[in-house]
Amino acid sequence: MGEHRDAPPSPTPIIQADSHPLREAQRKAATNVAAINPMGTRYSLYARTRLGFLFYKRQVKKARERFPHGHSVSQPLGFRGVKIVPIPVLSNNYSYLVIDTDSGRAAVVDPSDPLAVQAAIEEEGVMLEAILCTHKHWDHSGGNAALLQQHGSCKVYGSAVDAIPELTHPVGDREKLSVGCLTFEALATPGHTVGHVAFVLDAGPFGGPPCLFSGDLLFLAGCGRLFEGSPETMLASLDAAVGLGEDTLLWPGHEYALECLSFARLLELDNPALEQKLLWATQQRQEKRSTCPSTLGEERTYNPFLRTHRRELQEALGLQRGSGEHHDAFRARVLREVRRRKDLYKAT
Repeated sequence: MGEHRDAPPSPTPIIQADSHPLREAQRKAATNVAAINPMGTRYSLYARTRLGFLFYKRQVKKARERFPHGHSVSQPLGFRGVKIVPIPVLSNNYSYLVIDTDSGRAAVVDPSDPLAVQAAIEEEGVMLEAILCTHKHWDHSGGNAALLQQHGSCKVYGSAVDAIPELTHPVGDREKLSVGCLTFEALATPGHTVGHVAFVLDAGPFGGPPCLFSGDLLFLAGCGRLFEGSPETMLASLDAAVGLGEDTLLWPGHEYALECLSFARLLELDNPALEQKLLWATQQRQEKRSTCPSTLGEERTYNPFLRTHRRELQEALGLQRGSGEHHDAFRARVLREVRRRKDLYKAT
């Protein structure tokens, strides 16, 4: 994997309090998630036992054989002093190498395949200072141990609520951390898992928009399955993400664009933004090109999981707000139905 290079230690993260009622409701929902939405046996075996790790290792081996150069051609994005390198791993995952180009220090988000990540580190000639892990699932955290062995002073950030492999620095909601001159903010986004965290890069000082590394919270035109959360929990998490602003760049954990856009089209037959994005994504995937990033502003025009407030989607689902039903309770009911249909659609 190349030479061992220790990175300088990071500054101690800064914790910022957040008393917003939506975030408080989100935290309470996450606390009670086990009673709300029990996990199935297959999922529990994958997420909680060594069988899951062995399955992940098999996935890695098969993906390396099938996609020796990665499943997609991705294009690095640079601002003044920042470079984001998408790393296509497994059959449809993305890891991201985020570089402070002035200091040569870097963080990697969700290092699924440590060999692919290490190759990117060596190609860019940077020091790995931090692993930012959105959640515990092996296809996002499986490379933590190998990278930590090779980069001894590297820190592993993630939620203490999730069982993040090799976690060294637990982060809470709205907690900030630094890598070189880069500042990231952890955003608690439970729903897919009880401790799911998204990471937001503040690119403002470098002339760029915020960058959301969303893991399995949010995809282009989709969102993650509700393995350990309720629709109410996921709705609050999605609302928190959308609150980052329309110009925020979305860097998702998977290449699911065609599948998600095709599903969304079944729900909204007359959506010009959706049709245009689907045509673009089809062309991209025919050329094996990545569809990342999109923007949150774009996503609000075609992502059904972000359109629970739109009457056209509600009518397409045959749902009406009940008398006296709280607006967000109705939106959660809409989200539940969209997620149910997407689960069935993916299974066909």
